[in-house]
Amino acid sequence: MPNTSVSQNVCWYLSGYADGEGSFCVSFSPRSKIRLKLEVRPSFSVSQNGDRSEVLRLFQKTLNCGSIRPDRSDKTYKFETRNLNDLVNKVIPFFRKYTLMSSKSIDFEKFSKICFLLKESKHKSKSGLIEIVKIATSMNTSGKRKYDAQKLFSILR
Repeated sequence: MPNTSVSQNVCWYLSGYADGEGSFCVSFSPRSKIRLKLEVRPSFSVSQNGDRSEVLRLFQKTLNCGSIRPDRSDKTYKFETRNLNDLVNKVIPFFRKYTLMSSKSIDFEKFSKICFLLKESKHKSKSGLIEIVKIATSMNTSGKRKYDAQKLFSILR
């Protein structure tokens, strides 16, 4: 569970902060050693310049999970959690209670659906993995993907 000793004002602040600076992401990695050849990796992250990284520690304290690391790509710091149990039991309930106000809420709903499909082991069947790929590739459409839907589907063939 998220940390209940944090004030509601702080929780709403973090929700708004994540609405602007956060990312609900589902990435894929080809893996020859797994049956369907595709690993699914959901993550929630927030980035910030080093001189303002206290907000990242506040995310970590409030959500009671994740880690903070330097992001060398843009010289910022990043709070991130990839642990499925933490995503399902801490991150998703937090953002269900302290809802996002922008269109990022649409990606959050898709992200949540994927996390629950993973929790139900749907990624272990071809049809379930295809469903996850379809949902994930409809998220964050303004961003860059290493593998587009066609490439992911070709790996699954």
